[in-house]
Amino acid sequence: MANKRDYYEVLGVDKNASADEIKKAYRKLAVKYHPDKNPGDKAAEEKFKEAAEAYSVLSDADKKARYDQFGHAGVEGAAPDFSGGFGNLNDILNDLFGGAFGGGFGGFGGFGGGFGGGRGGHSQQRVYRGRDIRVRVKLTLEEIARGVEKEISIEKSVPCSECGGKGARNSSDIKTCPACNGSGQVQRVVNSFLGQTVTYSTCQQCGGEGKIISNPCRSCGGTGLVRKRETIKVKIPAGVEAGMQLTIQGEGHAAKNNGINGDLLVVIEEQEHKDLKREGNNLFYTKVISMPDAVLGAEVEVPCLDGAYKIKVEPGTQSGTVVRLRNKGLPTVNGYGGVGDMYVKIAVWIPKKLDREDKEIMESLRKKEAFKPNPTKEDKSFFDKLKDLF
Repeated sequence: MANKRDYYEVLGVDKNASADEIKKAYRKLAVKYHPDKNPGDKAAEEKFKEAAEAYSVLSDADKKARYDQFGHAGVEGAAPDFSGGFGNLNDILNDLFGGAFGGGFGGFGGFGGGFGGGRGGHSQQRVYRGRDIRVRVKLTLEEIARGVEKEISIEKSVPCSECGGKGARNSSDIKTCPACNGSGQVQRVVNSFLGQTVTYSTCQQCGGEGKIISNPCRSCGGTGLVRKRETIKVKIPAGVEAGMQLTIQGEGHAAKNNGINGDLLVVIEEQEHKDLKREGNNLFYTKVISMPDAVLGAEVEVPCLDGAYKIKVEPGTQSGTVVRLRNKGLPTVNGYGGVGDMYVKIAVWIPKKLDREDKEIMESLRKKEAFKPNPTKEDKSFFDKLKDLF
């Protein structure tokens, strides 16, 4: 007795909690710790038992009154009997909430799909879904700028052509499982703290298939699936970024029993460009020019994704000046948001080694008034911006 936690503490409610609050608290713990959701996890199993015991007492008005007055001693022997199993989670939740959540509680970790969709749905045949295939595709900035169609070669499971995906050459070789009558599940009645409950488990004889193949297809070994390499054309829209994932529905692995195909997931990788750097939809490039070009002005060529582009360098251009080329960047995916720009930063090359003649020229220039630093207002504004970078 001394080792048991307070039932209100177990469910995370206070002593004034209403019946609905107690029920909701238990539902949350039952969904989280039920053994069907935590196979082999003894700690989760114990927490489920603890929550079930707390609920069995606090949900009963008489037991709750005795517990409030005398503690655990007042409800000794009230613990649920789990000797017959834990009960199907769908059935427990339906008992608690009368099916109000619908769909066999498929929203609670997929129990609805795994157990045939709740009460009344145990005779439904299981629908399988094939596994997804994930591939990586490398694109150049040029391909990203205009969009591209890529051929992707993958090896995947496809329906066997010999048996049409049935797993047997002849339909007469496929028999309904006698143990589960084709449902893929077997039923048993167990007693739980909520009363008598019907639980369902996967049929061991047919492995949940609901059918038994007496003469399997030789090509696929009875699985209905074979491996095949296929080449798929994938259209990749312009403007994609590294890490984006395109989903091509139905191009993944086929599922057995002619179920639903998985998807092909195309993950985008971006090849590094030798000249241009990308940031979002904008591109950046550094153009190195000579001192004479910076002083006298010039027309220089810069690489763009659609070919070379000429820009004008104004006389007296300072190193670090940035020229903006509108709409020379990358488009956004599907065209929303327009096209980015390209930013060209001008860097003036200062030679490190000079011959005697060059030095004499530079010495003569040093003495000239025009070569002495005398920044204008605009120059000062530009230099202030450079300071902010540091």
